[in-house]
Amino acid sequence: METQLDPMKDDLPLMANTSYMLVKHYVLDLDVDFKSKVIEGSIVLFFETGSQYRQISSAGKECCQSQFDETCKMRTSEPCHIPMINVSTCSSKTECNDFAVSGKEEEATSDENSNHSNNEQASGISSSKDCCDIEDHGNKDFLLILDCCDLSVLKVEEVDVAAVSGIEKFTRSAKLTGVSKELENLRNQIVHELVTLPADCWKEQLYYFTHCSQAPGCGELLFSTGTWSLEIRKSGIQTPAHFPHAVRIWYKTKPEGRSVTWTADQSGRPCVYTMGSPINNRALFPCQEPPIALSTWQASVRTAAGFVVLMSGENSAEPVQLREGILSWHYYVSMPMPASTFTIAVGCWQEVKQQSFKQKAAIGTNTEFSLSSSQADLRWHEEICGHAEYPCRFQNPAARLQAVIPYRVFAPWCLMESCEECLLQLIPQCLSAAYATLGTHPFSRLDVLIVPSNFSSLGMASPHIIFLSQSVLPGGSHLCGTRLCHEIAHAWFGLAIGARDWTEEWISEGFATFLEDIFWARAQQQLSHDEIKGQQELKALLRWRRLRDEVQNSEEELQVLRPKKENTGELSESGASVVKYGLKAEKIFMQVHYLKGYFLLRSLAKTIGEVSYLASLRKFVIKFHGQLVLSQDFLSMLLEDIPKQKRSGLTVESIFQNWLDTSGIPQPLLEEGETWKECQLVQQVSGEVTKWIQTNQRIRKSSKKKMKQDEVVFQQLLPDQLVLLLELLLEEKTLCPRILQCLERTYQLREQDAEVSH
Repeated sequence: METQLDPMKDDLPLMANTSYMLVKHYVLDLDVDFKSKVIEGSIVLFFETGSQYRQISSAGKECCQSQFDETCKMRTSEPCHIPMINVSTCSSKTECNDFAVSGKEEEATSDENSNHSNNEQASGISSSKDCCDIEDHGNKDFLLILDCCDLSVLKVEEVDVAAVSGIEKFTRSAKLTGVSKELENLRNQIVHELVTLPADCWKEQLYYFTHCSQAPGCGELLFSTGTWSLEIRKSGIQTPAHFPHAVRIWYKTKPEGRSVTWTADQSGRPCVYTMGSPINNRALFPCQEPPIALSTWQASVRTAAGFVVLMSGENSAEPVQLREGILSWHYYVSMPMPASTFTIAVGCWQEVKQQSFKQKAAIGTNTEFSLSSSQADLRWHEEICGHAEYPCRFQNPAARLQAVIPYRVFAPWCLMESCEECLLQLIPQCLSAAYATLGTHPFSRLDVLIVPSNFSSLGMASPHIIFLSQSVLPGGSHLCGTRLCHEIAHAWFGLAIGARDWTEEWISEGFATFLEDIFWARAQQQLSHDEIKGQQELKALLRWRRLRDEVQNSEEELQVLRPKKENTGELSESGASVVKYGLKAEKIFMQVHYLKGYFLLRSLAKTIGEVSYLASLRKFVIKFHGQLVLSQDFLSMLLEDIPKQKRSGLTVESIFQNWLDTSGIPQPLLEEGETWKECQLVQQVSGEVTKWIQTNQRIRKSSKKKMKQDEVVFQQLLPDQLVLLLELLLEEKTLCPRILQCLERTYQLREQDAEVSH
């Protein structure tokens, strides 16, 4: 039985029972309707039996026999379009043949029973008018629980994967027992063989996932929906091992669903996108949310002509016209990742093109400093990857030498010129700087999209795609470059390496904040070592001030980077868990995980030395890419690399105590706070602040006299210096209007970037 979330609590429940059944692949087949603000279609989930499968019977909310009205029909969806894929021969436990996926529109293979009711069940309970009481019947059917919210689930059915042409090859090793169970076991055996194909057969795997997802249904499953979950059962099936391993769910989103936002872009055209909701993607499709449910996916999305579909996918999808005015877009990924990282954006985006000579020049300028790093990177590749098998770029010699991966930029029509002037030039520089620092890019390509103005942050990274706010475009390259570097860093920390427990956000955000400074310094090749150090010291002071203010104005419990302490990473027997404070409204706007995480990493880098520290980061990436980690995984490995004489009493336990398990500003950071004021860039700001305060006092004393323009000469400042200057001036009790006007004229504040404007 689902436990209802107490509205007085702020934790986000992860309901999926991943210990019993683990999703390995999703196939989404969706239509986007801007008129009704609904995404509608089906999703097929392919499962493996989980670690706790042995003769487990799970009690849960149950429903009586299905009473679906067979006369209710829903329109048959457009058949799924799959782009041409050449599948090469590979060696595996099954024989992989040469074949290709047809690019032509295919006929739907579903029988008449695959049509389903379009009526919404207001009660949230489908397949039944009345809910049966489990104690009365003593039924011990296994209950599959998926994370789901704000969705109208229309029908759930088992998929007859055995009906797919050519699937016989997956049945050769099947060991079937019992006549009555033979077909059920055969279907599950086929799914098992399919999801466990070796990495070099990924194209064949994708081919069969596609065709299995289009197979007819072979029986409806009982289901019910709750506040946070979708619960599915099959009458008489009492163990996960015998539960259908290929399940199709027909559903539609709700306009008010919290996983996507329907809005207009800056040119006034309608669009919809996943904006990084606290509830992740459970209001976009039923899924398993716990990070441990690493899965691959593919999606076919149909929408009206004129719209562009961007998605977290390895391929740069090209649209195929299905009928007049309707286009289909198909994306896929072969690297398993949490369902929360799935991203989609549908709008009238325009691709921002760049002249080829500019692109070559931008890439060429970054070649020199990337070579030595890539050579160092290659040394680590003698080790075997520690993740589950997939086509890994870290084992691909060509990918290991690719300093700049292919990239595209999309934006609303009215912002194309701004993107061309600034963003396009920065991407290759930042990608190359990231490669020079960490080595192999985990993902094969990158799309960058300028999202609508209602986007609540400056950026968000997902596999193969980055969302950037329009706020990063004006005011020169500084804010745009640093934010781009931050989001690129998430390809390694946050995506390729994820937190096993989502409460440890700092593993993603702390690393990205620390690395944005390293990447940006390398992207600006014209700067000297002293200039880079000065910029980083100034940035550290600004972040320290921000952290100090946040600690003074937030609840102590939200300032802890490891709120579950020694229980971090623990799951219930079923695999369900909670994200502590995941729904707390204040937490969305807090930066403590960014800032305390950044200062911890900065402190460790100072202890070990930056060169050795970055080498340890590369080693960590090589060892843990494609995996989920806890804080101690990184800290233990790092401390092993620090000579004993440099450790200064550092242990994993002391770092937990001083940095991760306590609120407030860590003691080591309090001791360092004053040192940044000695930085030359900071002292320059202090001098300018003194001039402005003196000028303000002089004007107030002689308000009737006009101040001569040449009385005071103010120096030009960098954007971060301007932020510090304005923060310090705001601490003054009174500034006269003429000073504010003079500030505006002197620094042209309206033309500065968003951080200065703010």
